[in-house]
Amino acid sequence: MNEDPERKTNLERILHSPSYRLAYQDVDFLAEPRMRATRIELELLKPELTFEKYNIVSTIVVFGSTRIPEPSVARKHLEAAQARLAETPDDPRRQRAVARAERIVAKSGYYDAARRFAALVSSKHQEDGRRAYVMVTGGGPGIMEAANRGAYDVQAKSIGLNIRLPMEQRPNPYITPELCFQFQYFAIRKFHFLLRAKALVAFPGGFGTLDEVFETLTLRQTRRMQDIPIIFFGRSYWERVIDFQFLADEGVIDDEDLDLFRYAETPEEAWEIIARFHGE
Repeated sequence: MNEDPERKTNLERILHSPSYRLAYQDVDFLAEPRMRATRIELELLKPELTFEKYNIVSTIVVFGSTRIPEPSVARKHLEAAQARLAETPDDPRRQRAVARAERIVAKSGYYDAARRFAALVSSKHQEDGRRAYVMVTGGGPGIMEAANRGAYDVQAKSIGLNIRLPMEQRPNPYITPELCFQFQYFAIRKFHFLLRAKALVAFPGGFGTLDEVFETLTLRQTRRMQDIPIIFFGRSYWERVIDFQFLADEGVIDDEDLDLFRYAETPEEAWEIIARFHGE
């Protein structure tokens, strides 16, 4: 007896229908707006379970600009900007580009400082399978790359919490592969930055760094997270960017809120603040 062709065709359609997929394997279903709560839970659980697997007991958060490369790269960018200006010396945009490149060169030493800080801390606290004070960054270039690179230099693990953005955002090549994550939601990413944090070290940065630092300061001020030292690396930069004393003088924060953070100028000084805070 010949099989009905229409029935066979319909069976094929059934087997390939999106509704027939297992729910957890149906990417289109998981992307539906009403599945947002499930996606948030997955972003919460995936890193959490991975950190437990690799015995990550505590972290140090390093924030800073994606636009501050290592000194040799910064100098090449400056030379390229100077060469373009030489072609049209009166072009104000190219003059501005040279001035900005010069400022980046002046700050490129922070890349080396972040790298040394990460190597200093990571070399001491990842023994016997127990991993404490693990560097965690946003996983991108610049200062974040430097911190991951410092851990990489001493064969230690480090974490990268990348975020999906409209522009291309790729992880830097120094993150421990099994500890590099991509997030859709900023809120859950921030949660993982601070959940195990024993300190936050903020190197010079822009909007993203300011956003993350101020959220942490607010959580500390309102006692909604564990006590940790918040360290601004590079006092001259940060005092120009944020006048905390002005906020206290204006009465919009308490004088005691000025004790929520410290300044550091060297990797050793930053680690000393952290170690003293935690009784190391």
